[in-house]
Amino acid sequence: MGFFEKLKQGMNKTKNSFDEKINNIFKSFKKVDEDFLDELEEILIMSDIGVDTSVKIIGNLRNRIKKEKIQDEEDVKRALREEMQKILDITDISLHLNTKPSVILVVGVNGVGKTTSIGKIANRLAKDGKKVVVAAADTFRAAAVEQLEIWANRAGADIVKREEGSDPASVVYDAIRITREKNADVLIVDTAGRLHNKKYLMDELNKIQKVINKEMADCDKEVLLVIDGTTGQNAISQVKAFKEEADLTGLVITKLDGTAKGGVAIGIVAENHIPIKFIGVGEQIDDMEVFNSEDFVKAII
Repeated sequence: MGFFEKLKQGMNKTKNSFDEKINNIFKSFKKVDEDFLDELEEILIMSDIGVDTSVKIIGNLRNRIKKEKIQDEEDVKRALREEMQKILDITDISLHLNTKPSVILVVGVNGVGKTTSIGKIANRLAKDGKKVVVAAADTFRAAAVEQLEIWANRAGADIVKREEGSDPASVVYDAIRITREKNADVLIVDTAGRLHNKKYLMDELNKIQKVINKEMADCDKEVLLVIDGTTGQNAISQVKAFKEEADLTGLVITKLDGTAKGGVAIGIVAENHIPIKFIGVGEQIDDMEVFNSEDFVKAII
């Protein structure tokens, strides 16, 4: 099964929710008028896209309907998909890892799938012929290091770890040295799951960033925030909180399979202007793909 098929299958709940509601509107209205657009706007809001983003999408759609004299159901859906895609395409989604070494810092709250995402990203980079080192800087939980080691081994990546309770910033410092000694291409840094309202954990994150910025000053850096796609609107507030503490360059959205809240991805990008770089729809090591906005909107409408 190709990734787009996995995406379509995984996002069936989101798609069915959208399609059922939109189809019901077309049954209720004889023409595409203001009442129709008001109903459609409400559907977008209820689908976790968010109020401001939904209003913007419908505003743009309204202008197109008038200008292009759109009335056909399929044409309305096509225009709606295109307006959603414009939002998702506002920024560059590619990873910038052109220096040797480069670094990817991975952050997020507990339970969003950071460790599995690191394994999947490491696997993709290894398939591209890159040598990867993973730093186990979540030293608060022994289980976190063990889990990361399993994923690193699956991906063929080296891992740098220390005993539980070690200073996370010192683990990162050691990992940078080992990355250079091994002449590796990319260092991926795992971090402890942070609740964005826990100041001491955010301070720890800042220490890690300072080590990276000092020791890898001339290296390309990606700071990826992992978001659980099932959390809906709460995900938007998480992104805003982490933006204040980290120089986020991209998002990884996980667990989109089996949720009706996939629309939140559009709201996240619209409100934060940070691109989605990867999307996950499964538990296997290959169940992560570079984000494709066209495939995504086709999978939900």
